[in-house]
Amino acid sequence: MGPEKGTASAALTILSAASDVLAADQAASIDAISAAAGVSRATFYRHFRSRAALLAALDIQPDPDTRERILAAAADLIGRDGLRGMSMDELAARAGVSRASVYRLFPGKAALFDALMAEYSPLEVIESVIERMADRPPHEVLPAIARAAAAVAGPRIGLLRSLFFEVTSQSPDALDGAEPRIRQVLGAVGGYLARQMAAGKLRQMDPIIATQIFMGPIVFHLVTRPELDRMGLARDVSVEKAIDELSQAALRALS
Repeated sequence: MGPEKGTASAALTILSAASDVLAADQAASIDAISAAAGVSRATFYRHFRSRAALLAALDIQPDPDTRERILAAAADLIGRDGLRGMSMDELAARAGVSRASVYRLFPGKAALFDALMAEYSPLEVIESVIERMADRPPHEVLPAIARAAAAVAGPRIGLLRSLFFEVTSQSPDALDGAEPRIRQVLGAVGGYLARQMAAGKLRQMDPIIATQIFMGPIVFHLVTRPELDRMGLARDVSVEKAIDELSQAALRALS
């Protein structure tokens, strides 16, 4: 390697080379970037303390599908190892991105878990149903919530079981990531039920208990449905029929 450039020109050379190298391979190593720039690793680190600092200087945005690949890989790894046991290095490798790209999108496991809850759980769908039907009576709203939640949760119940386990096992990162969303959806459902109680359409009780009366059996059915199907115990009752019957049972209990 020949004589290296002065401080300012070296930084610009590194940035220019990094832009070209990372455009071809977003996971390119510092060695590859340094070689393309014609500088040593020591020179690279004099100008950029880390790969993340270089990316920040370039302001590189991940590929549009990077986020989806990371979340899909995280879902697999959490199902296998749990959130605590999940390696961020393995996550990056499985998603085909750099570790820096993972942390640029998700600064930690709590942020990653929050994104998983938003992407794969039915919480946002439940809120949207309540917002759309806020002025409708319980006999319309509760079945609509149940059907919408089941449509989202049913195909991915294995993953949701893993996410639920992380929360109920008191994993700190899972709690930090999930608690705001859980509070929000419980507030939305509980708030709707409380308003219906105040209007005399549902009997008075603690709104959170009412929410559990409504959602608990539906969640339990979805979680146990794969095993029921395997044993042939639910073949005469479709998921849709089960959800409707459970919603009607909740309505009778709450009316």
